[in-house]
Amino acid sequence: MGSKEWEPETIFDVFASQTARQILALASLRPMSAQEFADHCEHSLPTVYRRVNALQEYDLLQEDRAVEADGTQYKVFETNLERVCFEVEEGSVEVDLQLQHDMVDQFSTFWTDLEDTTDNRNDDH
Repeated sequence: MGSKEWEPETIFDVFASQTARQILALASLRPMSAQEFADHCEHSLPTVYRRVNALQEYDLLQEDRAVEADGTQYKVFETNLERVCFEVEEGSVEVDLQLQHDMVDQFSTFWTDLEDTTDNRNDDH
């Protein structure tokens, strides 16, 4: 769902919200519903949904479905954020944002490259 580009001002705006930070921290423990976030953060459900939507716009939360014993389905969210690093150097602010799926993508790319190398070696013999 993430569609917006990151810029330092955007990151500061998103992380300025204590509710957004709480949601990210809670969602790193296990997938949670918006109602669970509201209960833990002691905020209204509309406030939580605004923050969840903002976090999803920047691909910081992943949405999934959970199913209760009676078959009822509901949305749950988990953190995609692995790390944010800020570096102030030579008159500028650099931001390095690392998402969990980035690591999966990097591993996938590494594995594909390794397979290609192996296939090429086998083709030579």
